[in-house]
Amino acid sequence: MNIRRAEEKDIPRIHELLLQVDMVHQKGRPDLFKIGRKYSDEELIGIIHDDTRPIFVACDESDMVLGYAFCVLKQAINNPILTDIKTLYIDDLCVDETLRGCHVGKTLYVHTKEYAKKIGCYNVTLNVWSCNPSAIAFYESCGLVPQKIGMEEIL
Repeated sequence: MNIRRAEEKDIPRIHELLLQVDMVHQKGRPDLFKIGRKYSDEELIGIIHDDTRPIFVACDESDMVLGYAFCVLKQAINNPILTDIKTLYIDDLCVDETLRGCHVGKTLYVHTKEYAKKIGCYNVTLNVWSCNPSAIAFYESCGLVPQKIGMEEIL
């Protein structure tokens, strides 16, 4: 397995995987999520070429995308209450549903973490929906711990 930055040729496969994520979210919280295309091709092209928003893809020996990690560099500079740390936020991590449990996600996460260290980040963060217990268990197995908890009351 090879981990590399996403390229424009990966866009059709990325769309397929984004749909799998949409399905998980829509099944878990149909009151919040609808099925649809998260990004247009043009938006993905922009993200792919934006060094502050790297997308890493895991590929097999034929360069087929098995999973991805959408990342965003964040840093609050001169914030009155936050320190100036640099964070790599994982906006979305997905492994093809037929390959889950085959260490693709772990390999993507480790690569992402090493990238964050290399560029001087203090931490790696992400959000996970409580309606996705398998994702929570996966992230805990990678060593992540809760940083904050979002709460709601549906009215």
